[in-house]
Amino acid sequence: MNNIERLDVHPRIISALKKTKLANKTTILCMSAADLERVTKLSSFDVSVLLKAVSLSLPCPPMRTALSLYKNSQGHRLSLGCQILDGFLHGGILSEGITEITGVSSSGKTQVCLQLCMSVQLPHKEGGLGGGAVYISTEDVFPSKRLHQLTQCFTKSQVLHPSSCKLNLSDNIFIEHAADVDDLQNIITHRLPLLLNKGAIKLVIIDSITALFRVEYSLGETSKRAKVLRSFGAQLQKLSHLHSIPVVCVNQVSDVIQTEGNSSRIRNKTVIPALGLAWSSMVTTRLMLSRTEQLIQHNDGERNPVIKRYLQIVFAPHLPSTSCFYYIDAEGVHGYKEQICNEKKKIDQFKDSKVQGPSQSP
Repeated sequence: MNNIERLDVHPRIISALKKTKLANKTTILCMSAADLERVTKLSSFDVSVLLKAVSLSLPCPPMRTALSLYKNSQGHRLSLGCQILDGFLHGGILSEGITEITGVSSSGKTQVCLQLCMSVQLPHKEGGLGGGAVYISTEDVFPSKRLHQLTQCFTKSQVLHPSSCKLNLSDNIFIEHAADVDDLQNIITHRLPLLLNKGAIKLVIIDSITALFRVEYSLGETSKRAKVLRSFGAQLQKLSHLHSIPVVCVNQVSDVIQTEGNSSRIRNKTVIPALGLAWSSMVTTRLMLSRTEQLIQHNDGERNPVIKRYLQIVFAPHLPSTSCFYYIDAEGVHGYKEQICNEKKKIDQFKDSKVQGPSQSP
């Protein structure tokens, strides 16, 4: 990536860089034109040619206008495998760009990703993209038992679609494990493009993008970590737009604690997505998951109560910042329809009260 000898410039410019030991492209871009002229003794024209060549040699996400993003958001979406959640997301996740799923531990991030690995294999008319998925795991052992359970339940739920029943869902999910940042870079830079070029892969999942960066970079290496994150994000955006596939990245959260004045007493505690602004600027859509302390009692009385969970749209180019409830059971991730109906009823009652006005006492 930082080999200056491959730059498309005049040999005298390469020679000047070698004499001054400027072999790092990032260092060159961080210097002003005046500093480069002073250090390398090159003319202003040569320096401008050098900066342009270095900029073009580094990976960067394709430039997109607001209009192109809007038009793309009106196209096909990838279903989450649940009609309620698909309705909430206006059809599902975007077919291009990076969709981040963040949230606290045990909020259901991996469960959503596993369900996406199955729904992506459905035909376009059923909400899928008609292809397989690459699942890059960076944390614990891949949950193969849970995937097997979900594939059985998902196959049974597709009985109304004969074209989907013939799919062997497990055979179209390619699992990779990244032990460190270098391994992850090798996967997304070399191995992943080879798979995508064959046209059989329609979804890429990284679970999680946070784990490796939190371990390998200390607090004093924030700037270095940010540069690597931007490089990874640019490569993922490039692959997404080149092959028209969604990229889903799982992110962890960090605690933000506010104290009262100079005391150590905690006034407020919230969570925010990890990795900071460097990574946030590469994300197209951010979904945040969380758990509540409430249980959902099913009306049939046959199924056990499940934990009510919370899905929030933090930002997206095509969706407002809204939220809904969902739950997870043995069959997968499901939207909570009853709560949505109750919320709609409250909104309708509020509108009626506004129209009628407050009652006047005699």
